[in-house]
Amino acid sequence: MEINIEQAPFIREIVETTSNLYRLGWDERNGGNITYLLNEEELTPYLDITEAKRNIPMEFDGSALSGKYFLATGSGKYFKNVASAPSQNLGIIRVAKDGKSIDVLWGLENGSLPTSELPAHFMSHIARLSVNPNNRIVMHCHATHLLAMTFTHPLEERALTRTLWQMCTECLVVFPEGVGIVPWLVPGTNAIGEATAEKMKTNRLVVWPHHGIYGSGENMDETFGLIETAEKAAQVYTIVQAQGEIKQTITDEQLRQLGERFEVTPRAGYLEG
Repeated sequence: MEINIEQAPFIREIVETTSNLYRLGWDERNGGNITYLLNEEELTPYLDITEAKRNIPMEFDGSALSGKYFLATGSGKYFKNVASAPSQNLGIIRVAKDGKSIDVLWGLENGSLPTSELPAHFMSHIARLSVNPNNRIVMHCHATHLLAMTFTHPLEERALTRTLWQMCTECLVVFPEGVGIVPWLVPGTNAIGEATAEKMKTNRLVVWPHHGIYGSGENMDETFGLIETAEKAAQVYTIVQAQGEIKQTITDEQLRQLGERFEVTPRAGYLEG
């Protein structure tokens, strides 16, 4: 009996995540995109992986991901529609042997394409896999308060990281390596993908000024939670700034104590003293 692929755990995960991203206002219209690295064993109960629906050329050398499978959101697709029509808004793709194209195995109906940020996602996957072979998710969204901070806060990685760490106790524990920042660049280009991937070698969170944020992780919950934690800190910062003068905050000594208690190492040089 054929199993409905829309009931597969990986499809249900991305449906729930895209719905939450839209509900939170972080992915308005067709903003945001997700790619999810899958393995063959996950797919074969639901899909004939020998049969490709079509092939799409890429202006990017994806040979480092040759033969790998990804679940990706579609280009121009609204996250609010993913739950009601997964096969129209998502696609399962495989990187061709030469890395110059992708095969569509499922979804992306009516000639749809995967996210226009696919090169940036693939570059980030390559970067993260080089330091963590278990990394599977790359997620981009327009987290509201983080985006707002890029207009008012110095765009310097140490300064932004320290501010976020000082806003919520769990931040240092969740992203002890801090956040990366790239310059403003045109989205959908190899240039922004290359800049993001370079930061992804040392950071799981990368801020795109005046645009949004990229996050990566081993699973959907970790990646969503990573962005969610940084966004909560940015929201607290926004509220604190509106309230007036800061009278107290988490100190560097307290941040050190947090690191020791939860066995994480704050990024070298980011704490005073």
